[in-house]
Amino acid sequence: MASAQREKLPPRDLAIVKREFPNAERTSTGLWTELLRAGDGAQANRGDTVSVLFKGSLLDGTVFDEMQDATKPFTFQLDRKKVIDGWEYGLLMMREGEKRLLIVPYELGYGTRGRSPDIPRMATLVFEVELLKVEPRQPLVY
Repeated sequence: MASAQREKLPPRDLAIVKREFPNAERTSTGLWTELLRAGDGAQANRGDTVSVLFKGSLLDGTVFDEMQDATKPFTFQLDRKKVIDGWEYGLLMMREGEKRLLIVPYELGYGTRGRSPDIPRMATLVFEVELLKVEPRQPLVY
């Protein structure tokens, strides 16, 4: 198996990531991540509802989506397939107050199809994600 395949990034993208994000580290899932600011709040877990601010861009820096207004964060429940796998894996590593760079290979993003019109097929994506709040999953009541 080729090194780039193990890395889950095409060779050109891998070279860019290593050059532009030298402090990013590859996780076992193939996601690349870099801690930008530590958080000291609750750890995100599967089933929790999280509120985040983010900026998403292509590897060339073209921004395709963002939510930067703390009064209107993006809120969703983890482990419900509401977001791409790269976000799920990345957020499960985070605590409240933490800001992290997530470099998402296409297999953990929008795959071979992309997301028209902003994200081309097989695109490596770069997200700056700030975890504002973690609301623990409520236990089932019978």
